Amino acid sequence: MTNRRSEQPYASSPSSSAARLAVDIGGTFTDLVVEGPQGRISAKVLTTPRAPEEAVMQGLRQLLADAGLRPAAIGLFIHGTTLATNALIERRGARTAFLTTAGMRDILEMGYEKRFEQYDVFLDKPAPLVPRSLRFEVDERISARGEVLRALDETAFDRIADALEREGVESLAIGFMHAWRHGEHESRARDLIVPRLPRTVTVCLSSEVCPEIREYERFSTTVANAYVRPLMSRYLLRLRDMLAADGFGCPLFLMMSGGGLTTLEQATRVPIRLLESGPAGGAIFAASVAAELDMSDVLSFDMGGTTAKICLIEGGRPEHARSFEAAREYRNVKGSGLPIRIPSIEMVEIGAGGGSIAAVDALGRVQVGPHSAGSEPGPVCYGRGGDRPAVTDANLLLGRLDPLHFAAGSIRLDVAAAKRSLARDVGEPLGLTDHWPAVAVSEIVEENMANAARVHAIERGKVLGRFAMVAYGGGAPLHAAQLATKLGIDTVIVPRGAGVGSAIGFLRAPFAYEVVRSHRVRLDGFDAGAARALLAAMRDEAAGVVEGGRAMMGGTSADHPAALDVIAKISLRYEGQGHELTVALPVGGVGEGVGEGDSATLDRFDASIGHWLRERFESQYRATYGLVLAGMPVEAVSWSVTVGTPLAPAALNELPAAAPPSTAPPSTAPWARRWMYDAGRSAMSDCAAPLREALRPGDRVAGPAVIAEDETSTIVPAGFTAEMAFNGHLILRRADRHD
Repeated sequence: MTNRRSEQPYASSPSSSAARLAVDIGGTFTDLVVEGPQGRISAKVLTTPRAPEEAVMQGLRQLLADAGLRPAAIGLFIHGTTLATNALIERRGARTAFLTTAGMRDILEMGYEKRFEQYDVFLDKPAPLVPRSLRFEVDERISARGEVLRALDETAFDRIADALEREGVESLAIGFMHAWRHGEHESRARDLIVPRLPRTVTVCLSSEVCPEIREYERFSTTVANAYVRPLMSRYLLRLRDMLAADGFGCPLFLMMSGGGLTTLEQATRVPIRLLESGPAGGAIFAASVAAELDMSDVLSFDMGGTTAKICLIEGGRPEHARSFEAAREYRNVKGSGLPIRIPSIEMVEIGAGGGSIAAVDALGRVQVGPHSAGSEPGPVCYGRGGDRPAVTDANLLLGRLDPLHFAAGSIRLDVAAAKRSLARDVGEPLGLTDHWPAVAVSEIVEENMANAARVHAIERGKVLGRFAMVAYGGGAPLHAAQLATKLGIDTVIVPRGAGVGSAIGFLRAPFAYEVVRSHRVRLDGFDAGAARALLAAMRDEAAGVVEGGRAMMGGTSADHPAALDVIAKISLRYEGQGHELTVALPVGGVGEGVGEGDSATLDRFDASIGHWLRERFESQYRATYGLVLAGMPVEAVSWSVTVGTPLAPAALNELPAAAPPSTAPPSTAPWARRWMYDAGRSAMSDCAAPLREALRPGDRVAGPAVIAEDETSTIVPAGFTAEMAFNGHLILRRADRHD
């Protein structure tokens, strides 16, 4: 099943050059985009969870056939996937063991040694990925200063290797105390254990995967990497071989959680960095749309078939974080998941998508998600064996989806089956009839998303009313206007290509790599020379990875200029505190690149940098906590340097040819009508139903209305007006707030 959309007639000649391809595997749909000088074509196919590469290849063959392209015409392939995330959530990774310093085997179970829900007597903590029987200890100890307090017991490795082979271990994580700074014992342990194990067993070191302080987070990240590495490596290598067999000769790059691209070799070595690749592409897409519209502060809202993601973008940049939690046991509750310390774009993710299952609990409350019907079996209306109502079933019953033209007609939706399931599972328990069970599901899922966005903003001291919303993904345009109303947001942008926004974001992403080091030093004894040496070494390491990847892209061509951007940051805290705030350092770029921060460059660091850092730390501390601790020493904890290529430009001739609004009269063609539930009136209404492709720049559509396209539909409630912008984006505005 495939859904195709051409935003510009694509040249049929197989000689079309510079075509770029992006594929994003989601929980329900796999999105594909091919983009080049002649335009862009996109497609959606149902994900094949047991063998994700099958959906990828199916969609690619159909997409290239529609574009009139041969695989040899593709110059770049960028891929993102939820495979690693799903493996953690569903516990489908490799049989993994953990080798650590004697006395430390239970750190994975003790965690932070606190309850994330203080008064829940039935609290379920996330189970470690490695059971206690597969956690092994070895005598060794290096101090934080590098002193060998206890030599590595090399005699233990025969015994450990025998136990690993006997237990059928597929992957081994090694994490020793203080290896974040002194990894010699970890490296020696690998040298001793690898020759004793079957060649199929993979080994990961914490000093390579996560060289940062805090042993629980470092161990958890390393174990997670080992847990998903065999699965991800097999998948990526299978995909590479299938692409080669089909005639693709272009390099394959992977999207990382931090918003940059990496090589296949790096991705198979540290696949944990791919965990949030799809959402990261979406945030980059939203930032690029905001830049096109000259907006600096937007809230990105991505809703697909399984989850919804919300990200704050300020000054044109998505928020970044150094860590996040995966596979939470409790929705929106910090501490209930597995801590993963990797570079990532900061966002909140909840189980609210088109496939999210609805039910009524014992207290008579409508619950939506986090469990999803996914693509197998999918919502009831898909007719693929699903028997529990989902959000898509509710939207169908409310008239927001066209049962005959959903996914360009490739999936015929069963209205009667959706109605029966909603009546049985929601209507009968609550005494609701007609369309009201579907209204209840829609209202709850929107309130869940609004609540998550409010919490996300409050935790960061942000006022959402000053942001515009960028809505993308197959489900977001259906709910964006109502969600904006709940959040006090006046403007919603539904971009061109919204249904495959994350995949388009892959094509805008830079080739980038981040290096992180923990190095504790007080600012009152700041050694500028040591800081210069540390940052220069980190910059050179990251630049080496980026240059290698850029060479695969074709060197320093016009599309990939010689200059590299450098962003350096330092995590600071008052001495003795357990949490840090991050400050951007004034570091210049590589070549002609420009860094973030002041105009000073790394080479001009001097003793005054310590005072400069303290000023910025305390300014941020006051903004966050409302006070500063006068006279308290400030210390640097972690340092990060990201080197990357500039953001990729939009494809040549990507936007549809049209006259500016000043010279293009609004369309006068009659629009279709549809009977649809309008949240602005709280009633079923006769609504305008134009096709998006029929709208011209300057056209306005007053709510209530539904604007349909192949990959999604935009709902315009009463009180909103949608206008087609010159660049092809739909802009929804609340009528009571704008002229």
